[in-house]
Amino acid sequence: MKILFIGGGSAGHIFPIIAVARELRRLGLDWQFYYIGPKDDFASILLSQEDIKIKTVLAGKIRRYFTISGILQNLFDAFKIPFGFLQSFFYIFFLAPDFIFSKGGFGSLAPVLSGWFLQIPIVLHEADVAPGLTNRFLSKLVSKILVSFPISQTEYFSEKKMVSLGNPVRIELLRGSKENTQKIFNLMSGKPVILIMGGSQGAQIINDTLLEILPQILSEFEIIHQTGEKNFEQVQKESKVVISKELEKYYHPIGFLKEIELREAYAAAELVLSRAGSGAIFEIAALGKPSILIPLANAAQDHQAKNAYVYAGIARGATVVIEEANLTPHFLLEKIKYLFAIPGELEKMSNAAKSFAKPESSRLIAEYIMNYFKKL
Repeated sequence: MKILFIGGGSAGHIFPIIAVARELRRLGLDWQFYYIGPKDDFASILLSQEDIKIKTVLAGKIRRYFTISGILQNLFDAFKIPFGFLQSFFYIFFLAPDFIFSKGGFGSLAPVLSGWFLQIPIVLHEADVAPGLTNRFLSKLVSKILVSFPISQTEYFSEKKMVSLGNPVRIELLRGSKENTQKIFNLMSGKPVILIMGGSQGAQIINDTLLEILPQILSEFEIIHQTGEKNFEQVQKESKVVISKELEKYYHPIGFLKEIELREAYAAAELVLSRAGSGAIFEIAALGKPSILIPLANAAQDHQAKNAYVYAGIARGATVVIEEANLTPHFLLEKIKYLFAIPGELEKMSNAAKSFAKPESSRLIAEYIMNYFKKL
């Protein structure tokens, strides 16, 4: 059975694909996995490790900022789309996949259109409360759309088309242990551990805010901090300037947390501070972690803020949402201290997170695909 995965644009598209592919393999059929999307070295490395064959195609991205450079880039990218369609069409024609699973993103437009023209069964998966432009357009072409959040909270799509199965989470992330974390990160123990993440690329505003309060926060907590690969050297240098040698041992910056590192960091963390991408929210909930969510201010369709507030509304008490406009160093520090100061508060947040969790979402989606083949 040939399954073609489509997506691209961020790690939020790649990790769910990996989670579903692993669950399909656990079901035991003779699957062959392929992926088509825009050129992305990060995605290529991760997918190759999963024995997923990769084809890259041209893809155009619409930029929503109306500067001269943005308009020129949009015009340039507009020419990529027809070429990307031709590349996708001939690749899919000769590959002849049995099924297409698309995670959305700007890289999915041409491949999904090509698959539709070739009459290949397609299912879309939408991670966010507010769908992106590509999935909004492509939703007209498919009969079913798998959504992460409850149907009543998901925007735009017809309720008749939606099936709510959650956002695929790599179940391997749920198997960490604090003992392994201490070895990997050389944790000192004795202080509560906070995991800080700004997404796979990091987040400058989170990094800058943390650096301003780093001495104060390290006096009470131990920090594992995913800075983003591009920001790592700068953050590391600045941290050495603002904190003493005595506090250095409580600060563990890392450019990007690989799967094993992320698994163990989650296991050790008593609080997670994160962006509000769907992938992060569903991982945090599956692990039952109290959280502070800081939505990306300029995210398309404001989807991160909507994700955060829907999660906060359903899993009441699981998270604190701080929008970027309200993110000041002092406010963040006091909010963290407040959560740890109230007896039983973190436990209540953990239980609320678990009430929202769908740790079985990868398996459910894999079974959904399997059931399609059983009907043939």
